[in-house]
Amino acid sequence: MDNETAQTLRNDATAADVLLDALTARGVGYFLANPGTDFPPIIESFAAAAETGRPVPKPLVIPHENAAVAMAHGHYLISGQPQAVMVHTSVGTGNTLNTLINASRDNIPMLLLAGRSPLTERGAFGARTRYIHWAQEMFDQAGMLREIVKWDYELKSPDNIDDVIARAFEIAMTSPRGPVYLTLPRETLAMASAASAKLPRRALPAPPHPDPAAIETLAQWLAAAKSPLIIAANAGRRAEDAAALARLCERFALPVISFRERYLALPSLHPMHQGYQPRPLLGEADLILVLDCDVPWIPSLEGPKPECRIAHLGEDPAFARYPLRSFPADLSITATVAAGVAALERALAARVSPDDPAIAARRAALAERSAAQRARWAAEAERDAEGEAITPAWASRAIADSVGPEAVIVNEYPLRLEYCPRTLPGSYFGLAPSGGLGWGFGAALGAKLAAPDRLVVATLGDGAYVFANPTACHWVAQAHGLPILTVVFNNSLYGAVRGSTLEMYGQGAAARAQGRIMAELGPSTAFEMLVEAAGGYGQRVDKPADLPAALARAVAAVTREKRQALVNVVCRY
Repeated sequence: MDNETAQTLRNDATAADVLLDALTARGVGYFLANPGTDFPPIIESFAAAAETGRPVPKPLVIPHENAAVAMAHGHYLISGQPQAVMVHTSVGTGNTLNTLINASRDNIPMLLLAGRSPLTERGAFGARTRYIHWAQEMFDQAGMLREIVKWDYELKSPDNIDDVIARAFEIAMTSPRGPVYLTLPRETLAMASAASAKLPRRALPAPPHPDPAAIETLAQWLAAAKSPLIIAANAGRRAEDAAALARLCERFALPVISFRERYLALPSLHPMHQGYQPRPLLGEADLILVLDCDVPWIPSLEGPKPECRIAHLGEDPAFARYPLRSFPADLSITATVAAGVAALERALAARVSPDDPAIAARRAALAERSAAQRARWAAEAERDAEGEAITPAWASRAIADSVGPEAVIVNEYPLRLEYCPRTLPGSYFGLAPSGGLGWGFGAALGAKLAAPDRLVVATLGDGAYVFANPTACHWVAQAHGLPILTVVFNNSLYGAVRGSTLEMYGQGAAARAQGRIMAELGPSTAFEMLVEAAGGYGQRVDKPADLPAALARAVAAVTREKRQALVNVVCRY
Protein backbone atom coordinates (compact mmCIF):
# COMPACT_ATOMS: atom_id res chain seq x y z
CA MET A 1 0.00 0.00 0.00
CA ASP A 2 1.42 3.42 -0.94
CA ASN A 3 1.48 6.25 1.59
CA GLU A 4 -1.43 8.03 -0.01
CA THR A 5 -3.65 4.95 0.14
CA ALA A 6 -2.51 4.07 3.66
CA GLN A 7 -3.54 7.49 4.95
CA THR A 8 -6.83 7.83 3.09
CA LEU A 9 -9.93 6.88 5.05
CA ARG A 10 -12.83 5.56 3.02
CA ASN A 11 -16.11 7.12 4.16
CA ASP A 12 -17.74 3.74 4.75
CA ALA A 13 -14.75 1.97 6.30
CA THR A 14 -15.44 -0.51 9.06
CA ALA A 15 -13.06 -1.53 11.81
CA ALA A 16 -12.44 -4.73 9.83
CA ASP A 17 -11.41 -2.66 6.79
CA VAL A 18 -8.99 -0.57 8.83
CA LEU A 19 -7.57 -3.73 10.41
CA LEU A 20 -6.68 -5.20 7.02
CA ASP A 21 -5.30 -1.88 5.79
CA ALA A 22 -3.17 -1.55 8.91
CA LEU A 23 -1.74 -5.04 8.43
CA THR A 24 -0.94 -4.25 4.80
CA ALA A 25 0.78 -1.02 5.77
CA ARG A 26 3.07 -3.01 8.07
CA GLY A 27 4.14 -5.46 5.39
CA VAL A 28 1.98 -8.39 6.46
CA GLY A 29 1.56 -10.45 3.31
CA TYR A 30 -0.63 -13.29 4.57
CA PHE A 31 -3.70 -13.65 6.76
CA LEU A 32 -3.58 -17.26 7.96
CA ALA A 33 -7.05 -18.14 9.18
CA ASN A 34 -9.15 -20.95 10.52
CA PRO A 35 -12.49 -19.15 10.28
CA GLY A 36 -15.65 -19.39 12.33
CA THR A 37 -18.92 -17.58 13.00
CA ASP A 38 -17.04 -14.54 14.29
CA PHE A 39 -15.44 -13.86 10.88
CA PRO A 40 -18.24 -12.27 8.76
CA PRO A 41 -16.96 -8.66 9.01
CA ILE A 42 -13.46 -9.85 8.06
CA ILE A 43 -14.83 -11.90 5.17
CA GLU A 44 -16.91 -8.95 3.95
CA SER A 45 -13.83 -6.72 4.00
CA PHE A 46 -11.78 -9.22 2.00
CA ALA A 47 -14.62 -9.58 -0.53
CA ALA A 48 -14.96 -5.81 -0.92
CA ALA A 49 -11.19 -5.48 -1.37
CA ALA A 50 -11.29 -8.10 -4.13
CA GLU A 51 -13.98 -6.12 -5.96
CA THR A 52 -12.13 -2.80 -5.77
CA GLY A 53 -8.54 -4.00 -6.03
CA ARG A 54 -7.69 -2.59 -2.61
CA PRO A 55 -4.41 -4.17 -1.47
CA VAL A 56 -4.85 -6.40 1.57
CA PRO A 57 -2.95 -9.44 2.92
CA LYS A 58 -3.67 -12.64 1.06
CA PRO A 59 -6.18 -14.71 3.04
CA LEU A 60 -5.28 -18.39 3.35
CA VAL A 61 -7.62 -20.91 4.95
CA ILE A 62 -5.59 -23.22 7.21
CA PRO A 63 -7.85 -26.00 8.54
CA HIS A 64 -6.09 -26.38 11.88
CA GLU A 65 -4.97 -23.63 14.25
CA ASN A 66 -1.72 -25.35 15.26
CA ALA A 67 -0.69 -25.46 11.61
CA ALA A 68 -1.56 -21.79 11.09
CA VAL A 69 0.61 -20.65 14.01
CA ALA A 70 3.45 -22.93 12.90
CA MET A 71 3.22 -21.49 9.39
CA ALA A 72 3.53 -17.94 10.72
CA HIS A 73 6.53 -19.13 12.73
CA GLY A 74 8.17 -20.70 9.69
CA HIS A 75 7.48 -17.68 7.49
CA TYR A 76 9.21 -15.39 9.99
CA LEU A 77 12.27 -17.65 10.15
CA ILE A 78 12.83 -16.98 6.45
CA SER A 79 11.43 -13.49 5.96
CA GLY A 80 11.95 -11.75 9.29
CA GLN A 81 8.46 -10.30 8.79
CA PRO A 82 5.70 -11.10 11.29
CA GLN A 83 2.44 -12.46 9.90
CA ALA A 84 -1.17 -12.41 11.11
CA VAL A 85 -3.10 -15.47 12.24
CA MET A 86 -6.82 -15.41 13.08
CA VAL A 87 -8.73 -18.19 14.82
CA HIS A 88 -12.24 -18.81 16.09
CA THR A 89 -13.07 -17.54 19.59
CA SER A 90 -12.09 -19.54 22.67
CA VAL A 91 -11.99 -22.98 21.08
CA GLY A 92 -9.75 -21.86 18.23
CA THR A 93 -7.47 -20.09 20.68
CA GLY A 94 -7.19 -23.29 22.69
CA ASN A 95 -5.99 -25.16 19.61
CA THR A 96 -3.14 -22.66 19.08
CA LEU A 97 -1.51 -23.15 22.45
CA ASN A 98 0.93 -25.92 21.57
CA THR A 99 2.68 -24.19 18.68
CA LEU A 100 2.15 -20.76 20.27
CA ILE A 101 4.32 -21.89 23.20
CA ASN A 102 6.98 -22.79 20.63
CA ALA A 103 6.74 -19.32 19.08
CA SER A 104 6.98 -17.69 22.50
CA ARG A 105 10.05 -19.63 23.63
CA ASP A 106 11.66 -19.05 20.21
CA ASN A 107 10.96 -15.28 20.34
CA ILE A 108 8.90 -15.29 17.16
CA PRO A 109 6.73 -12.19 16.67
CA MET A 110 3.27 -12.69 15.22
CA LEU A 111 -0.15 -11.13 15.63
CA LEU A 112 -2.59 -13.79 16.83
CA LEU A 113 -6.14 -12.55 16.34
CA ALA A 114 -9.24 -14.28 17.63
CA GLY A 115 -12.91 -13.56 17.48
CA ARG A 116 -14.90 -13.76 20.66
CA SER A 117 -18.56 -14.49 21.24
CA PRO A 118 -20.62 -11.46 20.16
CA LEU A 119 -21.02 -9.02 23.01
CA THR A 120 -24.77 -8.63 22.67
CA GLU A 121 -27.70 -11.03 22.55
CA ARG A 122 -29.97 -8.78 20.47
CA GLY A 123 -30.28 -5.34 18.94
CA ALA A 124 -26.79 -4.66 17.58
CA PHE A 125 -25.62 -5.53 14.08
CA GLY A 126 -23.51 -8.66 14.58
CA ALA A 127 -25.31 -9.73 17.79
CA ARG A 128 -25.57 -13.43 18.63
CA THR A 129 -27.29 -15.53 15.99
CA ARG A 130 -25.88 -19.00 16.64
CA TYR A 131 -26.39 -21.52 19.42
CA ILE A 132 -22.63 -21.74 20.13
CA HIS A 133 -22.31 -18.03 20.83
CA TRP A 134 -23.28 -18.57 24.46
CA ALA A 135 -21.18 -21.61 25.32
CA GLN A 136 -18.03 -20.33 23.58
CA GLU A 137 -17.87 -17.16 25.67
CA MET A 138 -15.36 -17.14 28.51
CA PHE A 139 -14.89 -14.79 31.45
CA ASP A 140 -11.27 -14.27 30.39
CA GLN A 141 -10.54 -15.74 26.98
CA ALA A 142 -6.99 -14.40 26.94
CA GLY A 143 -6.29 -15.94 30.33
CA MET A 144 -5.47 -19.31 28.79
CA LEU A 145 -2.48 -17.85 26.94
CA ARG A 146 -1.49 -14.78 28.95
CA GLU A 147 1.67 -16.43 30.24
CA ILE A 148 2.68 -17.25 26.65
CA VAL A 149 2.16 -13.94 24.83
CA LYS A 150 3.87 -10.61 25.46
CA TRP A 151 0.63 -8.58 25.31
CA ASP A 152 -3.08 -9.15 24.99
CA TYR A 153 -6.03 -6.85 24.46
CA GLU A 154 -9.65 -6.80 23.32
CA LEU A 155 -10.80 -4.28 20.73
CA LYS A 156 -13.35 -2.12 22.56
CA SER A 157 -13.94 0.67 20.07
CA PRO A 158 -13.85 0.69 16.26
CA ASP A 159 -12.28 4.14 16.36
CA ASN A 160 -8.95 3.09 17.87
CA ILE A 161 -8.25 -0.03 15.83
CA ASP A 162 -5.25 1.74 14.28
CA ASP A 163 -3.72 2.52 17.67
CA VAL A 164 -4.37 -1.00 18.90
CA ILE A 165 -2.65 -2.57 15.89
CA ALA A 166 0.26 -0.15 16.22
CA ARG A 167 0.66 -1.11 19.86
CA ALA A 168 0.46 -4.83 19.04
CA PHE A 169 3.29 -4.60 16.51
CA GLU A 170 5.35 -2.35 18.76
CA ILE A 171 5.27 -4.92 21.54
CA ALA A 172 5.75 -7.93 19.26
CA MET A 173 8.83 -6.43 17.56
CA THR A 174 10.52 -5.02 20.65
CA SER A 175 13.45 -7.11 21.91
CA PRO A 176 13.11 -9.86 22.92
CA ARG A 177 10.42 -10.40 20.31
CA GLY A 178 7.37 -12.61 20.68
CA PRO A 179 3.70 -13.21 19.85
CA VAL A 180 0.83 -10.93 20.87
CA TYR A 181 -2.91 -11.61 21.08
CA LEU A 182 -5.91 -9.48 20.16
CA THR A 183 -9.58 -10.46 20.49
CA LEU A 184 -12.13 -8.95 18.12
CA PRO A 185 -15.88 -8.84 18.90
CA ARG A 186 -17.78 -9.08 15.66
CA GLU A 187 -20.12 -6.17 16.45
CA THR A 188 -17.07 -3.93 16.90
CA LEU A 189 -15.45 -5.17 13.69
CA ALA A 190 -18.65 -4.43 11.75
CA MET A 191 -18.97 -0.85 13.04
CA ALA A 192 -17.96 2.20 11.02
CA SER A 193 -14.53 3.40 12.09
CA ALA A 194 -13.04 6.86 12.19
CA ALA A 195 -9.56 5.35 12.47
CA SER A 196 -6.90 5.48 9.78
CA ALA A 197 -4.45 2.77 8.77
CA LYS A 198 -1.58 5.24 8.42
CA LEU A 199 1.66 4.27 10.08
CA PRO A 200 2.07 6.20 13.35
CA ARG A 201 5.24 8.00 14.40
CA ARG A 202 6.35 5.23 16.70
CA ALA A 203 9.92 4.03 16.27
CA LEU A 204 10.78 0.67 17.74
CA PRO A 205 13.24 0.64 20.63
CA ALA A 206 16.73 -0.17 19.40
CA PRO A 207 17.93 -3.72 20.04
CA PRO A 208 20.17 -3.97 23.10
CA HIS A 209 23.87 -3.20 22.77
CA PRO A 210 26.40 -4.55 25.22
CA ASP A 211 27.74 -2.68 28.21
CA PRO A 212 31.31 -1.65 27.26
CA ALA A 213 32.69 -2.39 30.73
CA ALA A 214 31.22 -5.90 30.68
CA ILE A 215 32.70 -6.55 27.23
CA GLU A 216 36.10 -5.39 28.45
CA THR A 217 35.87 -7.80 31.37
CA LEU A 218 34.89 -10.70 29.12
CA ALA A 219 37.70 -9.88 26.68
CA GLN A 220 40.19 -9.86 29.55
CA TRP A 221 38.97 -13.27 30.72
CA LEU A 222 39.09 -14.72 27.20
CA ALA A 223 42.59 -13.40 26.57
CA ALA A 224 43.82 -15.12 29.75
CA ALA A 225 41.94 -18.39 29.23
CA LYS A 226 43.85 -21.50 28.20
CA SER A 227 40.77 -23.58 27.34
CA PRO A 228 37.90 -21.27 26.41
CA LEU A 229 34.60 -22.65 25.10
CA ILE A 230 31.51 -21.14 23.46
CA ILE A 231 28.20 -23.00 23.79
CA ALA A 232 25.47 -21.74 21.44
CA ALA A 233 21.91 -22.67 20.52
CA ASN A 234 20.15 -19.64 19.03
CA ALA A 235 23.20 -17.69 17.91
CA GLY A 236 22.51 -18.11 14.19
CA ARG A 237 19.04 -16.59 14.38
CA ARG A 238 20.17 -13.85 11.98
CA ALA A 239 22.75 -14.11 9.23
CA GLU A 240 24.80 -11.34 10.82
CA ASP A 241 24.94 -13.33 14.07
CA ALA A 242 26.49 -16.34 12.34
CA ALA A 243 28.92 -14.19 10.36
CA ALA A 244 30.11 -12.34 13.47
CA LEU A 245 30.59 -15.58 15.41
CA ALA A 246 32.51 -17.22 12.54
CA ARG A 247 34.93 -14.26 12.41
CA LEU A 248 35.46 -14.21 16.16
CA CYS A 249 36.15 -17.91 16.63
CA GLU A 250 38.36 -18.27 13.61
CA ARG A 251 40.41 -15.20 14.49
CA PHE A 252 41.00 -16.14 18.12
CA ALA A 253 40.68 -19.96 17.94
CA LEU A 254 37.56 -20.28 20.07
CA PRO A 255 35.78 -23.65 19.94
CA VAL A 256 32.00 -23.69 19.51
CA ILE A 257 29.59 -26.39 20.66
CA SER A 258 26.13 -26.13 19.10
CA PHE A 259 24.08 -27.79 21.82
CA ARG A 260 20.49 -28.55 20.79
CA GLU A 261 21.03 -26.23 17.84
CA ARG A 262 17.91 -24.49 16.53
CA TYR A 263 19.71 -22.15 14.14
CA LEU A 264 22.95 -22.53 12.22
CA ALA A 265 25.24 -20.70 14.63
CA LEU A 266 28.34 -21.79 12.75
CA PRO A 267 28.69 -23.64 9.43
CA SER A 268 28.99 -27.36 10.12
CA LEU A 269 32.33 -27.55 8.30
CA HIS A 270 33.92 -24.59 10.09
CA PRO A 271 37.18 -25.77 11.72
CA MET A 272 36.16 -24.25 15.05
CA HIS A 273 32.86 -26.16 15.07
CA GLN A 274 33.42 -28.85 17.70
CA GLY A 275 30.17 -30.74 17.47
CA TYR A 276 26.87 -30.90 19.26
CA GLN A 277 27.57 -32.25 22.76
CA PRO A 278 29.25 -30.22 25.54
CA ARG A 279 31.42 -33.12 26.72
CA PRO A 280 34.38 -33.49 26.85
CA LEU A 281 35.27 -29.83 26.23
CA LEU A 282 32.86 -28.73 28.96
CA GLY A 283 34.90 -30.43 31.68
CA GLU A 284 38.19 -29.06 30.33
CA ALA A 285 37.14 -25.41 29.97
CA ASP A 286 38.42 -22.61 32.19
CA LEU A 287 36.07 -20.04 30.62
CA ILE A 288 32.67 -20.68 29.03
CA LEU A 289 30.70 -18.14 27.01
CA VAL A 290 27.04 -19.19 26.91
CA LEU A 291 25.87 -17.48 23.74
CA ASP A 292 22.08 -17.03 23.52
CA CYS A 293 21.61 -20.52 24.92
CA ASP A 294 18.94 -21.34 27.49
CA VAL A 295 20.32 -24.73 28.60
CA PRO A 296 24.09 -25.00 27.95
CA TRP A 297 24.41 -28.39 29.66
CA ILE A 298 22.32 -30.80 31.74
CA PRO A 299 23.43 -30.24 35.37
CA SER A 300 22.25 -33.67 36.56
CA LEU A 301 24.52 -35.31 33.97
CA GLU A 302 27.50 -32.99 33.49
CA GLY A 303 29.00 -29.64 34.34
CA PRO A 304 32.10 -27.45 34.18
CA LYS A 305 34.91 -27.36 36.72
CA PRO A 306 34.03 -25.36 39.87
CA GLU A 307 36.73 -22.79 39.11
CA CYS A 308 35.58 -22.25 35.50
CA ARG A 309 34.36 -18.72 34.80
CA ILE A 310 31.00 -18.54 33.05
CA ALA A 311 29.60 -15.62 31.05
CA HIS A 312 26.18 -15.39 29.39
CA LEU A 313 25.39 -13.13 26.42
CA GLY A 314 22.05 -12.67 24.65
CA GLU A 315 19.01 -10.44 24.30
CA ASP A 316 17.64 -12.05 27.45
CA PRO A 317 20.68 -13.76 28.97
CA ALA A 318 18.78 -14.66 32.16
CA PHE A 319 15.83 -16.18 30.24
CA ALA A 320 13.60 -14.34 32.66
CA ARG A 321 10.41 -16.16 31.69
CA TYR A 322 11.83 -19.55 32.70
CA PRO A 323 10.55 -20.32 36.22
CA LEU A 324 13.67 -22.32 37.19
CA ARG A 325 17.09 -21.84 35.60
CA SER A 326 20.13 -22.03 37.90
CA PHE A 327 23.22 -22.04 35.67
CA PRO A 328 26.18 -20.15 37.19
CA ALA A 329 26.86 -16.69 35.79
CA ASP A 330 29.95 -14.70 36.69
CA LEU A 331 29.05 -12.17 34.02
CA SER A 332 25.78 -11.55 32.16
CA ILE A 333 25.61 -9.27 29.12
CA THR A 334 22.39 -8.12 27.46
CA ALA A 335 22.97 -7.67 23.72
CA THR A 336 22.11 -9.09 20.35
CA VAL A 337 24.56 -11.77 19.31
CA ALA A 338 25.90 -9.73 16.39
CA ALA A 339 26.46 -6.59 18.47
CA GLY A 340 27.92 -8.46 21.43
CA VAL A 341 30.25 -10.65 19.41
CA ALA A 342 31.46 -7.73 17.25
CA ALA A 343 32.24 -5.68 20.36
CA LEU A 344 34.02 -8.66 21.89
CA GLU A 345 36.13 -9.12 18.75
CA ARG A 346 37.28 -5.50 18.90
CA ALA A 347 38.10 -5.72 22.59
CA LEU A 348 40.02 -8.98 22.14
CA ALA A 349 41.99 -7.56 19.22
CA ALA A 350 43.28 -4.82 21.52
CA ARG A 351 44.62 -7.43 23.96
CA VAL A 352 45.95 -10.35 21.95
CA SER A 353 47.18 -11.06 18.45
CA PRO A 354 45.53 -13.80 16.40
CA ASP A 355 49.10 -14.82 15.49
CA ASP A 356 50.09 -15.39 19.10
CA PRO A 357 51.81 -18.82 19.22
CA ALA A 358 49.40 -20.10 21.89
CA ILE A 359 46.38 -19.11 19.80
CA ALA A 360 47.92 -20.55 16.65
CA ALA A 361 48.56 -23.85 18.43
CA ARG A 362 45.02 -23.95 19.77
CA ARG A 363 43.64 -23.17 16.32
CA ALA A 364 45.57 -26.04 14.77
CA ALA A 365 44.55 -28.49 17.51
CA LEU A 366 40.87 -27.55 17.23
CA ALA A 367 40.90 -27.76 13.44
CA GLU A 368 42.45 -31.22 13.66
CA ARG A 369 39.86 -32.30 16.24
CA SER A 370 37.02 -30.95 14.06
CA ALA A 371 38.30 -32.73 10.95
CA ALA A 372 38.72 -36.02 12.82
CA GLN A 373 35.22 -35.72 14.20
CA ARG A 374 33.71 -35.14 10.77
CA ALA A 375 35.67 -38.05 9.33
CA ARG A 376 34.37 -40.32 12.10
CA TRP A 377 30.78 -39.27 11.45
CA ALA A 378 31.17 -39.84 7.71
CA ALA A 379 32.56 -43.32 8.35
CA GLU A 380 29.67 -44.15 10.68
CA ALA A 381 27.11 -43.13 8.05
CA GLU A 382 28.87 -45.14 5.35
CA ARG A 383 28.95 -48.18 7.64
CA ASP A 384 25.23 -47.87 8.28
CA ALA A 385 24.59 -47.67 4.54
CA GLU A 386 25.72 -51.29 4.32
CA GLY A 387 23.45 -52.49 7.13
CA GLU A 388 20.15 -54.27 7.04
CA ALA A 389 18.06 -51.51 8.63
CA ILE A 390 17.96 -47.75 8.07
CA THR A 391 19.48 -45.76 10.92
CA PRO A 392 19.06 -42.02 11.63
CA ALA A 393 22.73 -41.55 10.72
CA TRP A 394 22.33 -43.01 7.24
CA ALA A 395 18.98 -41.31 6.68
CA SER A 396 20.52 -37.95 7.62
CA ARG A 397 23.51 -38.50 5.32
CA ALA A 398 21.24 -39.53 2.44
CA ILE A 399 19.13 -36.41 2.92
CA ALA A 400 22.24 -34.20 2.86
CA ASP A 401 23.36 -35.79 -0.41
CA SER A 402 19.89 -35.52 -1.98
CA VAL A 403 18.68 -32.01 -1.14
CA GLY A 404 21.88 -29.97 -1.52
CA PRO A 405 23.28 -27.08 0.53
CA GLU A 406 20.75 -24.44 -0.48
CA ALA A 407 17.66 -26.34 0.65
CA VAL A 408 15.85 -25.17 3.77
CA ILE A 409 15.60 -27.99 6.30
CA VAL A 410 13.02 -27.70 9.07
CA ASN A 411 13.79 -30.40 11.62
CA GLU A 412 11.48 -31.65 14.32
CA TYR A 413 13.86 -33.94 16.20
CA PRO A 414 15.12 -36.85 14.08
CA LEU A 415 17.69 -35.36 11.67
CA ARG A 416 21.29 -35.71 12.92
CA LEU A 417 23.36 -32.71 11.92
CA GLU A 418 26.52 -34.72 12.55
CA TYR A 419 25.70 -36.61 9.37
CA CYS A 420 23.89 -33.83 7.50
CA PRO A 421 26.26 -30.86 7.46
CA ARG A 422 24.73 -27.46 6.73
CA THR A 423 26.91 -24.58 5.62
CA LEU A 424 24.65 -21.70 4.60
CA PRO A 425 22.87 -19.35 7.03
CA GLY A 426 19.12 -19.85 6.91
CA SER A 427 19.39 -23.44 5.67
CA TYR A 428 18.51 -25.16 8.95
CA PHE A 429 15.88 -24.58 11.64
CA GLY A 430 15.11 -26.79 14.60
CA LEU A 431 12.21 -27.15 16.98
CA ALA A 432 11.84 -24.51 19.70
CA PRO A 433 13.20 -25.46 23.15
CA SER A 434 9.68 -25.99 24.50
CA GLY A 435 9.37 -29.00 22.20
CA GLY A 436 5.67 -28.73 21.37
CA LEU A 437 5.13 -31.53 18.85
CA GLY A 438 3.44 -30.93 15.52
CA TRP A 439 5.42 -27.79 14.64
CA GLY A 440 7.71 -28.93 11.85
CA PHE A 441 5.24 -29.66 9.06
CA GLY A 442 3.45 -26.31 9.43
CA ALA A 443 6.71 -24.41 9.87
CA ALA A 444 8.04 -25.93 6.65
CA LEU A 445 4.88 -24.83 4.82
CA GLY A 446 5.37 -21.31 6.20
CA ALA A 447 9.00 -21.33 5.07
CA LYS A 448 7.88 -22.35 1.58
CA LEU A 449 5.33 -19.54 1.61
CA ALA A 450 8.17 -17.09 2.30
CA ALA A 451 10.65 -18.73 -0.11
CA PRO A 452 8.64 -20.25 -2.97
CA ASP A 453 11.70 -20.82 -5.16
CA ARG A 454 13.68 -22.83 -2.60
CA LEU A 455 13.44 -26.52 -1.85
CA VAL A 456 11.97 -26.86 1.64
CA VAL A 457 12.35 -30.14 3.51
CA ALA A 458 10.55 -31.13 6.71
CA THR A 459 12.31 -33.90 8.63
CA LEU A 460 9.88 -35.30 11.18
CA GLY A 461 9.59 -38.16 13.58
CA ASP A 462 6.50 -40.28 13.08
CA GLY A 463 5.02 -38.95 16.33
CA ALA A 464 5.67 -35.35 15.26
CA TYR A 465 4.07 -36.04 11.87
CA VAL A 466 0.90 -37.40 13.48
CA PHE A 467 0.78 -34.45 15.90
CA ALA A 468 0.91 -32.04 12.95
CA ASN A 469 -2.58 -33.01 11.78
CA PRO A 470 -1.09 -34.27 8.53
CA THR A 471 -4.32 -34.37 6.53
CA ALA A 472 -4.76 -30.65 7.24
CA CYS A 473 -1.15 -29.88 6.32
CA HIS A 474 -1.21 -31.93 3.13
CA TRP A 475 -4.42 -30.13 2.16
CA VAL A 476 -2.71 -26.76 2.74
CA ALA A 477 0.23 -27.81 0.56
CA GLN A 478 -2.11 -28.81 -2.25
CA ALA A 479 -4.65 -25.98 -1.96
CA HIS A 480 -2.14 -23.15 -1.66
CA GLY A 481 0.55 -24.45 -4.00
CA LEU A 482 3.25 -25.13 -1.41
CA PRO A 483 5.10 -28.25 -2.57
CA ILE A 484 7.53 -29.37 0.12
CA LEU A 485 9.37 -32.62 0.78
CA THR A 486 8.46 -34.36 4.03
CA VAL A 487 10.74 -37.11 5.30
CA VAL A 488 9.29 -39.15 8.15
CA PHE A 489 11.78 -41.03 10.33
CA ASN A 490 9.40 -43.83 11.25
CA ASN A 491 10.49 -45.97 14.20
CA SER A 492 6.92 -46.56 15.47
CA LEU A 493 7.91 -44.97 18.79
CA TYR A 494 7.81 -41.83 20.84
CA GLY A 495 11.59 -41.80 21.08
CA ALA A 496 11.76 -39.07 23.71
CA VAL A 497 9.38 -40.96 25.99
CA ARG A 498 11.31 -44.21 25.62
CA GLY A 499 14.69 -42.54 26.10
CA SER A 500 13.63 -40.63 29.18
CA THR A 501 12.14 -43.75 30.76
CA LEU A 502 15.29 -45.78 30.15
CA GLU A 503 17.47 -42.98 31.55
CA MET A 504 15.61 -43.21 34.85
CA TYR A 505 14.81 -46.93 34.96
CA GLY A 506 17.55 -48.53 32.90
CA GLN A 507 17.63 -51.51 35.26
CA GLY A 508 13.93 -51.60 36.08
CA ALA A 509 10.79 -53.25 34.82
CA ALA A 510 10.39 -50.65 32.08
CA ALA A 511 13.81 -51.57 30.69
CA ARG A 512 12.89 -55.26 30.71
CA ALA A 513 9.93 -54.22 28.55
CA GLN A 514 12.45 -52.43 26.24
CA GLY A 515 11.02 -49.05 27.22
CA ARG A 516 8.14 -49.46 24.80
CA ILE A 517 5.27 -49.12 27.27
CA MET A 518 3.39 -45.89 26.46
CA ALA A 519 5.99 -45.15 23.76
CA GLU A 520 4.70 -47.64 21.21
CA LEU A 521 3.24 -46.17 17.99
CA GLY A 522 2.75 -49.41 16.11
CA PRO A 523 1.20 -50.60 13.97
CA SER A 524 2.40 -47.78 11.81
CA THR A 525 0.12 -45.95 9.37
CA ALA A 526 1.03 -45.97 5.68
CA PHE A 527 1.98 -42.30 5.75
CA GLU A 528 2.94 -42.34 2.08
CA MET A 529 -0.71 -42.88 1.21
CA LEU A 530 -1.81 -39.71 3.02
CA VAL A 531 0.24 -37.50 0.71
CA GLU A 532 -1.04 -39.41 -2.31
CA ALA A 533 -4.61 -38.66 -1.21
CA ALA A 534 -3.67 -34.96 -1.49
CA GLY A 535 -2.24 -35.33 -4.99
CA GLY A 536 1.38 -35.76 -3.94
CA TYR A 537 4.11 -38.33 -4.39
CA GLY A 538 4.64 -40.89 -1.62
CA GLN A 539 7.01 -43.78 -1.08
CA ARG A 540 7.90 -46.16 1.77
CA VAL A 541 11.52 -47.23 2.15
CA ASP A 542 12.73 -50.11 4.33
CA LYS A 543 16.24 -50.83 3.05
CA PRO A 544 19.29 -48.54 3.31
CA ALA A 545 20.33 -49.16 -0.29
CA ASP A 546 16.96 -47.96 -1.59
CA LEU A 547 16.92 -44.65 0.25
CA PRO A 548 19.05 -42.41 -2.04
CA ALA A 549 16.98 -43.25 -5.12
CA ALA A 550 13.72 -42.77 -3.24
CA LEU A 551 14.83 -39.35 -2.02
CA ALA A 552 15.96 -38.39 -5.53
CA ARG A 553 12.53 -39.25 -6.92
CA ALA A 554 10.84 -37.25 -4.18
CA VAL A 555 13.06 -34.21 -4.75
CA ALA A 556 12.27 -34.39 -8.48
CA ALA A 557 8.54 -34.51 -7.73
CA VAL A 558 8.84 -31.32 -5.68
CA THR A 559 11.27 -29.35 -7.83
CA ARG A 560 10.23 -30.44 -11.32
CA GLU A 561 6.62 -31.49 -11.02
CA LYS A 562 5.76 -28.94 -8.30
CA ARG A 563 4.03 -31.64 -6.26
CA GLN A 564 4.42 -32.22 -2.56
CA ALA A 565 6.19 -35.45 -1.67
CA LEU A 566 6.65 -37.68 1.36
CA VAL A 567 9.15 -40.44 2.01
CA ASN A 568 8.20 -42.79 4.82
CA VAL A 569 11.59 -43.99 6.07
CA VAL A 570 11.26 -47.06 8.28
CA CYS A 571 14.08 -46.70 10.80
CA ARG A 572 15.43 -48.69 13.70
CA TYR A 573 16.39 -46.61 16.72
